[in-house]
Amino acid sequence: MPFNLQPTFLHDDLIKLDPLQESDFDRLFQVASDSKIWEQHPNPNRYKLEDFTNYFKGAIESKGAFIILDSNTDEVVGCSRYYDYNKKDGSVLIGYTFIGTKFWGNGYNKALKKLMLDYAFQFVDKVYFHIGAFNYRSQKAINKIGAVKVDEYEVEYYGEISKLNFVYLINKK
Repeated sequence: MPFNLQPTFLHDDLIKLDPLQESDFDRLFQVASDSKIWEQHPNPNRYKLEDFTNYFKGAIESKGAFIILDSNTDEVVGCSRYYDYNKKDGSVLIGYTFIGTKFWGNGYNKALKKLMLDYAFQFVDKVYFHIGAFNYRSQKAINKIGAVKVDEYEVEYYGEISKLNFVYLINKK
């Protein structure tokens, strides 16, 4: 079975991941329009309609993006995606993730990463994450799940200028 970047069966008792659709824009923007989410992000303006529209367009085109929903209420939690799958290297990236402030500190990010890692490790041995150099919240969160910083370099997000990112790795082992 090949690695499908947008499977339709990732869920647990807390969240479910549905492949992102054009029709999800309004519901997702309602969550993303909270400027606090983007304070430490390399693009702190993603709460604005124009910047979020660019983000959303890149997510749709990636064919690896998910809308994150609360399993019990179907409320929109946020968004994440798989990208840059490298079959030869046995690696994939998880990123472009944001979670609504209402869901911070309640296990949603941990559940998201567990679902995505468990699925990815059926196909790859390494999962990388790009995290903005000044995104301390995300750096702390990724360290909590066992990721190790392995590099630093400029990352050019879809339709945006490049920014310094730290590269984190979690090995299948």
